[in-house]
Amino acid sequence: MTPLQLALPPSQLPRPYSCPPLLRLSSATSTGRWWSAVGTAPPPSLSFSSIQPSLHLHTHLSEGCSFIRAAWTRRSRNEAAKKPNRKSWKQRTDMYMRPFLLNVFFSKRFIHAKVMHRGTSKVISVATTNAKDLRNSLPSLTDHNACRVVGRLIAERSKEADVYALAYEPKNNERIEGKLGIVIDTIKENGVIFV
Repeated sequence: MTPLQLALPPSQLPRPYSCPPLLRLSSATSTGRWWSAVGTAPPPSLSFSSIQPSLHLHTHLSEGCSFIRAAWTRRSRNEAAKKPNRKSWKQRTDMYMRPFLLNVFFSKRFIHAKVMHRGTSKVISVATTNAKDLRNSLPSLTDHNACRVVGRLIAERSKEADVYALAYEPKNNERIEGKLGIVIDTIKENGVIFV
């Protein structure tokens, strides 16, 4: 059987974006020369059977061709090194996707809650058990009943300002339970959703 001969001359072989040649003749062959598309013509005895099977095409691609190497490079790692303080996509868009933020503060004496617009820092609604009308009417300013009153007032005043969707961002290692869970559940029960 005769080995399969190359069909195209070297000048007509496709070249991948100025990459180095991918095929070469092994030093074990009679010629012992590199075969490139720009060099001399290959000897007539060149065939696919004379090319050694130990060609590392991936090595040649990764060493010489910047186009293919860029496909395997993580650009985000380089960008993070150049701009370490750049905000992520969520940090940059979250202010517009969830513009109204709920803040709840619990002290030993009272409960304070407010809804604020992130973009303008404008306070939309405020409710606190330290207000004059609640301070004299509630038996305790920090119990579960006071949490329900604050949640109901926040929901009503937010709906009066045409705000029907709020967001809450818990702090580090903060669980939405106990008094905070009561406030948020009461706001949900009064017709305001959390996104």
